[in-house]
Amino acid sequence: MMYRVRHSTVYTYDETVPVCQNEAHLKPRNAAMQKCLSNNLLIAPPPATMAERNDYFGNHVTFFTIQEGHRRLAITAESVVTVVEAAPPPAEESGTWETTTDLLRGYSDGSHLEAKHFTFESPYVPLSDELAGYALPSFTPGRRQLEAVFDLTHRIFTEFKFDPTATCVNTPPLQVLHKRRGVCQDFAHLMIGCLRSLGLSARYVSGYLLTAPPPGKPRLVGADVSHAWVSVYFPEFGWLDFDPTNDCMPSGKHITLGWGRDYGDICPIKGVFVGGGRHEMQVTVDVEPV
Repeated sequence: MMYRVRHSTVYTYDETVPVCQNEAHLKPRNAAMQKCLSNNLLIAPPPATMAERNDYFGNHVTFFTIQEGHRRLAITAESVVTVVEAAPPPAEESGTWETTTDLLRGYSDGSHLEAKHFTFESPYVPLSDELAGYALPSFTPGRRQLEAVFDLTHRIFTEFKFDPTATCVNTPPLQVLHKRRGVCQDFAHLMIGCLRSLGLSARYVSGYLLTAPPPGKPRLVGADVSHAWVSVYFPEFGWLDFDPTNDCMPSGKHITLGWGRDYGDICPIKGVFVGGGRHEMQVTVDVEPV
C-alpha cells in the first residue's frame, strides 16, 4: 500500500516567544517492509537555522531554531510512504524464550549486539520483578517465544482499558499495570518493561495507524492518530512488531516513523523555548491511501 501522511502540530502562546530550539522526528524511516518516497517539512515562522542528521538508532532528525518573536508555531510534515504487508512467520519455527534470554545474556558482539542494547532499562521503562511477574503466565517454561509474545499482546489488549484521561506522557509502567488503563504509549511501555524484565529485547516504535471511519460515515481529514507499538527481537526472525493496543502484528496499515528505547528517544517534536507564558499544543494526523 502507498500512503500520504500529513502530521501537523501547532503551538500557541499567551505571550511572545523570542527564541526556541526544536528537534523533530517527522520523517518515516526506511525499513525492510517500508520505504519513504518523499518527505517535506513546513515550519512557520521560518527557521533561522536548520540541520538534519541520523540519531543513534538510525532515525532521521531535523534540528531547527526560531529566532524571531512569535506567538504561534506551526510544524507540518508531509510524507509519501509505501508499506508491504507481510504474514507472520510460523510459530513452530520460533525457539523457546529461555533460549533467547540465554543468548542475549551471554552474547557480547556480532549479529545480536544491537538487540542486547534493548534489554536494559531506559528512562521511561524500568526493569521490575512485578512486571516480570505479570508476564510470566504467558512465558511458561519451554514455551516458544513467538507464542508467548502473542499471548502477552493479547492479555494486555483484553485486560487493559483504552482511556486517554488515565495517564500522561510520564506515567510509569507500574502505575499503568495497577490502573489497568492508558493509551497506546502506555501499553507499549508496559509490554516493553515486561519483556525486558524477563531478559528479552524489545524496542519502542513510533508511527501512524490508518483508522477506518464509523460505518456509513465519511472519512474525516485529520482524524487519524499517532500511534505506538513494540518490536521484539527473535534470533530466528530478527525484529517482529506487535501492537498490544489492537491485539495484532502491524502489517499494511501501520506506518513506522522510527524506534528507540522508549518514547523519549523518538518523540515527534521536542524542544525548549524562552517566554511564552501559558501555551497549548494541537496535533492532527491524516493518513490517506494513495
